[in-house]
Amino acid sequence: MRWDVTGWAVAALLLIAAETLAPGAFLLWMGFAAVAVFAVVLLVPGIPLLAQVAAFVVLSFISIQVYRKWFRKAARQSDQPLLNRRAEQNVGLVAPLDQPIVGGRGRIKLGDAFWVVEGPDLAAGTAVRVVAVNGMVLKVQEA
Repeated sequence: MRWDVTGWAVAALLLIAAETLAPGAFLLWMGFAAVAVFAVVLLVPGIPLLAQVAAFVVLSFISIQVYRKWFRKAARQSDQPLLNRRAEQNVGLVAPLDQPIVGGRGRIKLGDAFWVVEGPDLAAGTAVRVVAVNGMVLKVQEA
């Protein structure tokens, strides 16, 4: 067996096997490109190494773009899109201010946590509604 054919076969197997260690479908598609180069090199002997590597790069790029366009889009949408976005889960809640909003900043207690809030100056105890989130700061308005 020729060294270039063996090299592409080993590269394809390693890339596909590496996908099990680092899932994400990126290495899998590069492995498919290596399989394609392996098949071409096996069937058409004498292709220069530079042309083989160029074909691998081009096929890897194309296969990854195919994955992104047609397969990744079909992924199942989460039934809880805000699961790990705790601040955004508070949008729409109404609660009294724990500390007054002075100079545009104050504090509110939601559940068991205190949150920094921004909004118009209001007295402590005023009911406010969370209308937006900026990082870990809640934007509020009077309810």
